[in-house]
Amino acid sequence: MPQWIKACSLEQIKDGQLFGFQNDEKKILLANQKGKIYATDLICTHAEADLSTGILSEEGVRCPLHLSVFNLQDGKPQNLPAETPLRTYNVKIRQNEIYVEV
Repeated sequence: MPQWIKACSLEQIKDGQLFGFQNDEKKILLANQKGKIYATDLICTHAEADLSTGILSEEGVRCPLHLSVFNLQDGKPQNLPAETPLRTYNVKIRQNEIYVEV
């Protein structure tokens, strides 16, 4: 059964930034793109790189190793070499805190 976990405060992830965290076995990436918070898997599906060290752009998050870009809304890779989408998660903000449904 899904549950909501507290990820961080909204102040910890400014516009244009990435933030990675781990809860139990889940490694999750938060991205603040133009004031909207997205949550996906933290680890690239192609090369197991930490996407929080990648680059956030209009297209999504770019893997720091092989430069695949993942769409933040659906997790789909936008270019090779990645072919497998990232898992995406629902996000809600309450009292300046970010929660992710896992």
